[in-house]
Amino acid sequence: MTPRATGLAFALLAVTIFSIQDGVSKHLGDNYPAIFIAMMRYWAFAGFAVILASRSRGGLRVAATSPRPWLQIFRGVLLAVQIVVAILSFSMVGLAQSQAIFQSAPLLVALLSMPLLGERVGWRRWTAIAVGFVGVVMILKPDTGGFDLHMLLPMAGAVIYSFYSITTRLASRTDAASTSFFYTGVAGAAAITLVGPFYWTSFSGNDGYWMAALCVFGIAGHYFLIRAFDYIDAVIVQSMSYLQLVLVTIIGVVIYGETLGFNMVVGSIIVVGAGLFTIYREARAGKRPLKIDPSGEL
Repeated sequence: MTPRATGLAFALLAVTIFSIQDGVSKHLGDNYPAIFIAMMRYWAFAGFAVILASRSRGGLRVAATSPRPWLQIFRGVLLAVQIVVAILSFSMVGLAQSQAIFQSAPLLVALLSMPLLGERVGWRRWTAIAVGFVGVVMILKPDTGGFDLHMLLPMAGAVIYSFYSITTRLASRTDAASTSFFYTGVAGAAAITLVGPFYWTSFSGNDGYWMAALCVFGIAGHYFLIRAFDYIDAVIVQSMSYLQLVLVTIIGVVIYGETLGFNMVVGSIIVVGAGLFTIYREARAGKRPLKIDPSGEL
């Protein structure tokens, strides 16, 4: 197998695992507090981040050293909040629609990069952003009935993740990816542990095993994602993450009986197309995607 094929295989494994993780998150989110589920996931992820940091060059001390620790901590807290919002969205809105709206994050990042990062956005990306948000409006607008206020949850999740991506880009100007990865897990776990124990709930039936599987999926997904970056460019990995929308939609329809309306399908196609165009325009402009958490999953 060629290095490129190996990298693509690792990326596909990561995306598939993250999609299954979303399906399990919905099952648990339907029965337990989202903060509690996210806290358990973060404990496992923090352990994984510490192990990786300890095995990196310089060990934990180097990985934890940052000239802007408060920015790194803020990043970790942002992602912790986003994960909680995502789990709530899966339960209250559904897997397919939530994931479709989450795919608007690259468009929001391009929009926010101007005032927050001082980056220039040309007319082509402006057009992609405008077209992409037409797709978002189509997803938000149901084929029948009025607007559901619950739809604001995944939209908030996309906005929060966009700010997380912006702060990650800021941190990457001075910190290595290993440092950002370490703070993503440890700072997020510390923050959510301040709140999560108040929502502690005992698992019933086989849900304890599902929770354990959720933690394993998170670790395995990130492991394969990191291996993918060893073989292929980050822009390819980020583009492949759009497959998650397809896989999650299949899980939502087949397992949870979700339905796909015309607006949902067409809007998703528009958002994905605009997002892919934005990713490739940024790559051509020399803005390389970050090699951490491109899918926003834990």
